[in-house]
Parts: sequence; C-alpha cells; structure tokens
Amino acid sequence: MIRAITINNRQIGSGFPTYIVAEMSGNHNGNLDRARELIYAMKESGADAVKLQTYTADTLTIKCERPEFIVSSDALWAGRDLHGLYDEAHTPWEWHGELIDLATSLGMDIFSTPFDHTAVDFLEQFDLPAYKIASYELIDTGLIKKAARTGKPLIMSTGMASIDEISDALEAARETGNEQIVLLKCTSAYPAPPEEANLRTIQDLSQRFNVPAGLSDHTLGIAVPIAAVALGACIVEKHFTMSRSEPGPDNAFSLEPHEFRQMVDQIRIAENALGEVSYQQTKKEAACVAFRRSLYAVEDIAGGEEFTEKNVRSIRPNLGLPPKYFDEIIGKKAKVGIKRGTPMEWKYIEENPKSEIIQNLKFTIQND
Repeated sequence: MIRAITINNRQIGSGFPTYIVAEMSGNHNGNLDRARELIYAMKESGADAVKLQTYTADTLTIKCERPEFIVSSDALWAGRDLHGLYDEAHTPWEWHGELIDLATSLGMDIFSTPFDHTAVDFLEQFDLPAYKIASYELIDTGLIKKAARTGKPLIMSTGMASIDEISDALEAARETGNEQIVLLKCTSAYPAPPEEANLRTIQDLSQRFNVPAGLSDHTLGIAVPIAAVALGACIVEKHFTMSRSEPGPDNAFSLEPHEFRQMVDQIRIAENALGEVSYQQTKKEAACVAFRRSLYAVEDIAGGEEFTEKNVRSIRPNLGLPPKYFDEIIGKKAKVGIKRGTPMEWKYIEENPKSEIIQNLKFTIQND
C-alpha cells in the first residue's frame, strides 16, 4: 500500500483532501509589499500552503553573453539573458523570515524550493515543514540528497524527466533514509498546452514508484488541476498572481485570486464526488424510486379478458410489477376485473407464472 506523507501533522496521499499549494515564484515583482499582499490573497483564496523559491541569479547561472545563456525565441522569456531573468524573478533572501512568519500567522504552511546547497542551509534556520525540488533540478542528485538529509518531506516535480531520471532522484532521496516523498507530474512549458498535460501519468507515477503523486500545473485556467484530482492527484500546485495584466516573469500563466478560489472550490466538489465504489441506492435516490416504470392497466379490463399491449403498459410510477414481466403477462387473462390506472399484481392474473414456479418447486421437493 502506498503510504501518505505528513506535512505539519496533515496527511497527504490517497483518500485525504488534496493539498493545494500557491506558488509565489517571481510574481511579487521585486516588491515586498506585493509579496505580503499575495500571501493574504492566497489565504483568502483557499490555499493550504505558500511556496517560495530560494535562489539568486549567481546560484543559478553566470553573467555571460554566449548564445546558450540567452532564452530561445520560442519561449515565454524569449531574448532574455538567464542571469538578468533570474535576478528579476528571485525572492530576496532577507524577505524570507517575514514572509514565513506572515503565512504561519495566517494558519498556512509555507515552504520553499531550494536551488542549491546554500539555499538548503539558509532555509534550515526557519524549520520549514517540507522542501520542493523543481523539475529543472530533479537531475541534481547532490541537491536532492542535501534536502533529503534534513528529514523533511520532499515534493519533487518531474517535468522533462525520463523514468530513469525519476528513479535516480528517488534513489538519491531514499539513500538518506528519507521515505517522505511525493512526485508531481509537471509539463515544463510556460504556459503548458492542456493536450500535453498527460494527466494519466499521475496514477502511473504513484504505482510505478510507490509514492503519492500530484500535479504541478502550468496550463491556463483550472480545468486541468480539477481533472488531475479526479485521477488521484494528492497535491495541486499552481502559480498565483494578483493580476496577469501586470508585467512579471510568471504572471502570464498564473491564476488570479478569484480564479484560484474557484479552482479550490471545484477541487473540493470533485473530491466529494469521487466517493467510493458503490452500487447501493443513495438516500437521495431512494426518494426517486417511486418514479421508475412498472406495469399498469391503462384500460378497464374485464375478468377473463386477455392482457394485450393495448391494455397493459410500462409507465410511471413504480407501484406495479416490474417491466421485465411484461412478456409473461401478455396473452394471459385477468382473474378479476381491473380498473384503468390500477398497478398490475400477480393476484390479478390467471395462471400466475409466479404461482406456477412455486408449485413446480414444491413438486420437485416432494419427489426428491
């Protein structure tokens, strides 16, 4: 059985409420007041957790004018140099303490994605409840081991990763003795086309690697995360912005507060709708049974008169014999007179087929 993980005494896995993470990324636009505003809005929008990113431009790359350090023309950040882009998008390290305190005071979990060893060391002072490993860092097994050795749960995104690369990442984490791992299906495109989401991979991730699985989503809108929950996602992570109309590195594929709230509400409805495997009538259904079809006399029928397709029909409500007996009744005769609108019962029917079955059964038993 696939075990759940625990973040701040909350179990996350199959059968538990979806853990919904609001990703701030660079949508604070370099403004601490905006970062605070985002956290308040995340709370109001129903997020369970806030996620930060902990890096500097110099821990991710170097300043260099070579072509490979420039974002390609088919990407969201086309033409930007990597160092300049990361310098704009990073969350200043001196903000972390205040933002962590704010989210905690609001009753939300908060954790971060460390992008190198120094970020893990820095974040350890805050005793965060988990760490996130980004898709681009999934192949950095040294970083994974560093984060795993803290004993904190690891949430690892799998964008771009092959099965072998995912296996290597899991092995690196498990080598440290850390089994508190969740894998997130992720499509590393910004925004990601829904047709490339391949959400059925979520169940395969969980079964293949024996861990809970969820979704880190970069598609536009809320349909994909809701579908992911229906397919078993235990975590949904989505980028959050105050407004997509603002300039900023990640705003274009992020949800605004009212959209995030709608996503959370729809996910909760989807969770309740999943229920369990059941073929029993629900309480609400029981009240509707009376409106099923059954067999009725739809004309006055005299005693001895033959039942026909004209004087007996399958109609609503459900007070007569079940429709499956229609062919058995047609051609037989009425034992008594029957008024139009009377539900059919065996007692009205000569050569009652039910009586014949019972008599034959008695005869068989007596002769055994």
